[in-house]
Amino acid sequence: MRGAFIWHELITPDTSAAKAFYATLLGWEPSPINMGHYTYTTMAVPGFPFGVAGIMGLTDEMKGWGVRPHWTGYIEVDDVDAMAWDFEAEGGVICRPPADIPGVARFAVVADPQGAIVCIMAPDKEDRQSATWPDPGSPGTVGWNELMAGDWAAVWDFYAARFGWEKDMAVDMDAMGIYQTFKCGNQAIGGMMTRQPDMPIPMTHWAYYFVVPAIDAAADKVKALGGQVLMEPHPVPGGAWIAACQDPQGAYFNLTAQSR
Repeated sequence: MRGAFIWHELITPDTSAAKAFYATLLGWEPSPINMGHYTYTTMAVPGFPFGVAGIMGLTDEMKGWGVRPHWTGYIEVDDVDAMAWDFEAEGGVICRPPADIPGVARFAVVADPQGAIVCIMAPDKEDRQSATWPDPGSPGTVGWNELMAGDWAAVWDFYAARFGWEKDMAVDMDAMGIYQTFKCGNQAIGGMMTRQPDMPIPMTHWAYYFVVPAIDAAADKVKALGGQVLMEPHPVPGGAWIAACQDPQGAYFNLTAQSR
């Protein structure tokens, strides 16, 4: 669906360690794909052959650009080239120009006018239409996409115009301001708020939440596997529990569950 997050990807300096970490934590099954000059690994929920996320190595070239270990999301668009140029024309940045992944998709890496980086993708329609997917909100899926903006209210119109998002529930977080959730079609897919100075990542950014059966057990598992829990499990409006984490290679991610 246009405007939906359809893929999530980890860039990491140690793909073997990352595969083991996330496979144990989230139950994902890795499948390596030979891309010629590098290996890309898709991570699937058991019973579903098409992955929900991918892992690739952090190259020396990326390090030279200042890229650190991180998770990123891909938003579906009709025309990657037109959307990339539109980002740039409206104050954003094209971080990586449009390129093809043969037989898979065309994509680009862009940043919004406040500097938050995200990817855009036009996938092979036949490939996606033939795939089966786990139910939204089931363990191992990505349950939420979150923008920590420099000023969410100032950047909202930018995203709404590009992707057709609509505002959903707005939550008053007292001193932290408004947390604005948004939907794509009839599905709530994420939220945005103005980043606070004491938050773990010192820049505007997109963050992603992986669904687990129970939050406390998952947070304990992060620690046992060598990761860090940066914000201990706590409830959020709507009845869910969340925790902010960092994997052993330094990439930030979040966990979410309906049960403690």
